[in-house]
Amino acid sequence: MVDSKEIHEEILNWASKEFDEILNDSEQAIYIYVCDKHKLCNKIFSSMLGYDSPEDWAMKEEMLSDAKDEDQEILVSAYRDAMEKKIGSAIEISWKSKNEGHFIKTKVILVPLSYNGEIFAIHFITKI
Repeated sequence: MVDSKEIHEEILNWASKEFDEILNDSEQAIYIYVCDKHKLCNKIFSSMLGYDSPEDWAMKEEMLSDAKDEDQEILVSAYRDAMEKKIGSAIEISWKSKNEGHFIKTKVILVPLSYNGEIFAIHFITKI
């Protein structure tokens, strides 16, 4: 039996290869979320939030704290809908800029995806 850590790592490895061109060539901020310990993003997203690199952001234990406190439940609810109902969402989220201390208002398109029967989500973020 494969444990959740192994399957999460497998999903992330697959997603990083499968979506490499989109992550690297898109002009949009993007992140892929499997769980708090298994996530990845492109340089645009990590830079927008003030992280040194996508790897720096991915090392963060809990990504929800990057969202404005009042918007965290919106993000959680949209993710829950993606996981449980298999539906996408378009939501507005303000993100905290780690270095500059201000908020960046964005539109987030959250899309559920599947890998070997395991559901995860890709997020496309645009400043508004």
